[in-house]
Amino acid sequence: MDHDIHDFIRRSQKELQEEYVRIQKRATEDPGTAGDQGEENWATLLREWLPRYFQVVTKGRILTDSGYASPQMDVIVLYPSYPKILVDKKLYLSGGVAAAFECKITLTASHVKDAVETSAALKCALPKREGSPYKELHAGLIYGLLAHSHSWNGSNSKPTENIESALWDADARFVSHPRECIDSITVSDLATWSASKMTFLSPLMPFYNDEIKKIYGPKGSATSAYICQAIGGDRQEDYFSPIGSLLSGLFSELAWNFPDMRQFEEYFRKVKLVGSGQGHMRLWDIGIYSEKIRDRVYRGQLSNGIPYDEWHVAF
Repeated sequence: MDHDIHDFIRRSQKELQEEYVRIQKRATEDPGTAGDQGEENWATLLREWLPRYFQVVTKGRILTDSGYASPQMDVIVLYPSYPKILVDKKLYLSGGVAAAFECKITLTASHVKDAVETSAALKCALPKREGSPYKELHAGLIYGLLAHSHSWNGSNSKPTENIESALWDADARFVSHPRECIDSITVSDLATWSASKMTFLSPLMPFYNDEIKKIYGPKGSATSAYICQAIGGDRQEDYFSPIGSLLSGLFSELAWNFPDMRQFEEYFRKVKLVGSGQGHMRLWDIGIYSEKIRDRVYRGQLSNGIPYDEWHVAF
């Protein structure tokens, strides 16, 4: 179903692509300015689409309560409660950061690797949350990678496969717990990859047969995955845009803390803004959970179909 909202999203994507062409004309003369312009493009997009109570700033580091300071982030989304006196300090307290993004004009495999490494390091430095699968599978701060375009432009190039290969290689190397996964990668003219997590598939569940055991193991598994929604992908509608997928995912994640966003998130789902996607998964054993919730998770006492339930089967 083509909907007016898809036209609005496509307009935002077109503006990003036009900016890419403009920036590229002088990028070799002054790469720093080109990068600054690209960051402002993404900051403007987020300011225009996210609720106005968020503050969107550029260029700053994130400081955790343990004293860890992240590498420089290009675009940072601050909670409405963030103190005004601290906004221009360029060292942003992690407790007031809703989301942070690295931005690239033209994406390369090394950019993907670096972003996954940064995600893991930052989320390791954040306080560990306990008490429910949702809390323990998510660090409490969204981190992603945004790019106008990519570097694989040859006639036989396979940019989607190349990015996915770099993503999984980096995930295997740097990610030691599902909460450390990078939350999203968006290439405006190609695809969006979104992290997805299944709480646990337990061998105690009545449907856990031999075929399932071959995939998830005799002791059961939780999973993390990166779902790729790509332009021209299988069963993808013509109106699909990676920008729409990015925004739909952001609304979904932010709505856990901002309930007023949930109606819009549901609307985005109904008009299929996220698109059709597929991905691969990584298995995790029950040891990823704290002792206080491990037994309940293993027994499969989870909910299904209840929005924003912290004991859901998947997130």
